[in-house]
Amino acid sequence: MIANLLMGTLFLAQAGSLAAVGELEKTESHDVAYETLASGEARQAIENLEGLLEQNAGDPALLINLGSAYAQIGDTETAARYYREAAASETRYQLELADGSWVDSRRAARTALLRLEEAELAMR
Repeated sequence: MIANLLMGTLFLAQAGSLAAVGELEKTESHDVAYETLASGEARQAIENLEGLLEQNAGDPALLINLGSAYAQIGDTETAARYYREAAASETRYQLELADGSWVDSRRAARTALLRLEEAELAMR
């Protein structure tokens, strides 16, 4: 139930398995396990994302998708921890969400945390 409420709005996307990361006119892309998450392979996404996070500590895109992956497997405590870490990250940029909208990484993390908390309350 919680994973269903989070799916589709939080995964970062662009063509293929890349997430768009933009700063004003500069745009970069990097792997954030979008396709793995979208296909429901949360445990594989966690493995991939944790490996990427070792090389890119504090990257909000990786942290948000790690949170989403943990939410998919029902580990809401770990999901919330990653969302909070993304919201507090010194790194900040615009992220493209799966629906094509662009949002500040801190806002995306706070929104993900809020939805997670709302889903937990709805389950009670």
